[in-house]
Amino acid sequence: MLKIALILSGCGFQDGSEIHEATLCLLALAEAGLEVECFAPDRDQAGVINHLTQAEMQEKRNILIESARIARGEIQPLKNLNPDAFAGILLPGGFGAVANLSDFATKGEACSVDPDLKKCILAFYAAKKPIGATCITPAVLAKIFEGTASVKLTLGSDPKNAQTLENMGMQGKLAKISECVIDEKNRIFTTPCYMEPDDLPKMYQAIKDLVHSMKKNL
Repeated sequence: MLKIALILSGCGFQDGSEIHEATLCLLALAEAGLEVECFAPDRDQAGVINHLTQAEMQEKRNILIESARIARGEIQPLKNLNPDAFAGILLPGGFGAVANLSDFATKGEACSVDPDLKKCILAFYAAKKPIGATCITPAVLAKIFEGTASVKLTLGSDPKNAQTLENMGMQGKLAKISECVIDEKNRIFTTPCYMEPDDLPKMYQAIKDLVHSMKKNL
């Protein structure tokens, strides 16, 4: 069975992986007959948010340990990911993508990306293996590919977000929650998810379309 690497960034949409998106990605991959292994950086989160009050909490949490909540304990440090052992890679969204996998949340287009993640993404790209990203994670891909390739990506239907992608040398595409942007040439597939107003059924259909497109390119 072909394996997909799923990259998590914590647990909770405000400081880690968006749980709905991560779970729906896992379900779509399983329904497509693809095996999944989860990975996350093994270091402290950039910050911790109380998801009940929306207030910042004065404590430290480890990204890998928090991500293990979603992965039911079946997860490895990101540094252990060997791209040669996987057919593709998928990044669910959540604020952790721009706070823990990168510092896009604070630095925008001038951000940097976790070096282990950047190395892995570029290895998948060089091997022409499919790369999927939901919600805000296409912004992380944009930074990784800046100066390397002009990729079709979406951050939803807001033209300002599309311009941000354009500023990093990408092809920013407008898309609704039900849509998946397909870059066949580069084998990169993105969908807005919670960058758009909440509609869980439509979001799941778009995630399934994304996974189906990835599988076609394995």
